[in-house]
Amino acid sequence: MSYRPLGTSGLMVSATGLGCNNFGRSGTVTEDQSGTDAVIGAALDAGITFFDTADMYGKHPGLSETLMGNALRGKRDDVVLATKFGHSGADVGIAGWGAKGSRRYVRLAVEASLRRLQTDWIDLYQLHTPDDVTPIEETLAALDELIVEGKVRYIGHSNLSAWQLVEAEFTARLHEHPRFISAQNQYSLIVRDAERDVLPAANRFGVGFLPYFPLHNGLLTGKFTRSGGPDDSRIMRQRRHIIDDAPWDALEAYRAFCEERGISMLQATFGWLLAQPALASVIAGATSPEQVRQNADAATAWQPSADEVRAISEIFD
Repeated sequence: MSYRPLGTSGLMVSATGLGCNNFGRSGTVTEDQSGTDAVIGAALDAGITFFDTADMYGKHPGLSETLMGNALRGKRDDVVLATKFGHSGADVGIAGWGAKGSRRYVRLAVEASLRRLQTDWIDLYQLHTPDDVTPIEETLAALDELIVEGKVRYIGHSNLSAWQLVEAEFTARLHEHPRFISAQNQYSLIVRDAERDVLPAANRFGVGFLPYFPLHNGLLTGKFTRSGGPDDSRIMRQRRHIIDDAPWDALEAYRAFCEERGISMLQATFGWLLAQPALASVIAGATSPEQVRQNADAATAWQPSADEVRAISEIFD
């Protein structure tokens, strides 16, 4: 495993991160504690140190954090633990009245996450979605207090647009608050919107970029074809429309590209992602130890040349 700084901070994260939204999810083998323990144990064995969750994950809010807190007992110092707060579309049991970036909400949310995670501090605390009510300066001030108190080490955001990223950057500078060191947005070979402005803005201001859905629900792993895929996969069980709507001409050209080089689609996808400017870690979800090991290996299996990065990009242009 290789490790990279998150933005222009001193926080080092593993090139493969573990997305923890499957912990506590109904219908998965990681729905319970034993399944979660197995995946986290495999991640640690593979050198993965970056674990990303949120207070809304699980079949009920907070369950992912609770399962992780149990699994990480005695191992807390070995991981970089990231969680999120303030998703505008989720009720986690804290009255926010539409202002989930407010000082009041932030203070209540962090204490709840600390209890569930069974830890004294969170390495990376992230605003999950923009708050259209609360001024970003109030959110930054509240997060500043948490850093001073030692409850949070670094701060980041998720789903902010480029202009919101820039506003947060200059607000932090103006008021001398700690700045956000990371931006988490959807990004993959199939969903490239972040290339227009979010990625360039993150790169310009030294904000580390963390893509979510980097494997696009598994379509970029090579496990699926036009006719379907593994029967036990979430796509085949619950989201068949993803197969029906996929850009199969591009995916089949991509498969041929990988076969010519003797690499898997998973390895090529990780290689392409990790070659993007500002991108620090590929956060990939997993429901089995084998998936974890495959993702960890893919991070170092193949390093594309600049021409190969460009060729892959053009396939999905």
